Amino acid sequence: MAQGVVRICLVGATGLVGSALMAEAVGRDDVRIVGVGRREAVLPPGARMEMLVGEPIDWPQLIRAAQAEVLVCALGTTIKAAGSREQFRAVDHDLVRFTAEAAREAGVERMIVVSSVEAARESSNFYLSVKGETEDALGRLGFHRLDVLRPSLLRGARHEQRPLEGAWQIVAPVADRLALHGRLRRFRSIRARDVARAILTFAREEAQGRFVHEHDALRQAAR
Repeated sequence: MAQGVVRICLVGATGLVGSALMAEAVGRDDVRIVGVGRREAVLPPGARMEMLVGEPIDWPQLIRAAQAEVLVCALGTTIKAAGSREQFRAVDHDLVRFTAEAAREAGVERMIVVSSVEAARESSNFYLSVKGETEDALGRLGFHRLDVLRPSLLRGARHEQRPLEGAWQIVAPVADRLALHGRLRRFRSIRARDVARAILTFAREEAQGRFVHEHDALRQAAR
């Protein structure tokens, strides 16, 4: 496990997991977060971090300026929010890969990416297929350590409105306990703050390789 202060470059700070990560880092002396994004993120009270803002074309320069040891990529959208499958892929595959390539060029050797349960290139579900293709692409970039997080439904307050997801967040804890057992546990919902806590744990791990974490592993790392 890493010693001292770990510098994290966070891309996707304005999303649910990114916001939770910034909040969980407040008051910790062992981690320093530098955000990179298109716009300023709303920082939680007490946050000690920088936010480097620019268009994606500028991100390689900003990522290099962050001087981070770990890239955390929490970028993600939905097909509905993106407007089309092509625009969804442009974010969840192309922009994620572009960001990772920029980090490798800057000398970053560890990456943590938020993906999705059941992600697989060969999936018949377009969303999951893109997520799986992205995972495969990241695995070929030569990171010394790549942590792939595969949560199911994320629970927490989003800045943007997702009515259907909001409804599921209400019933999810009950459904988790009643129906999702055994091999189905990986489909259980999880709080964004638990994913954030898991990220802070993985950011301090130095063992090399590619590691995939689903619901139970994320909950364990969050403790």
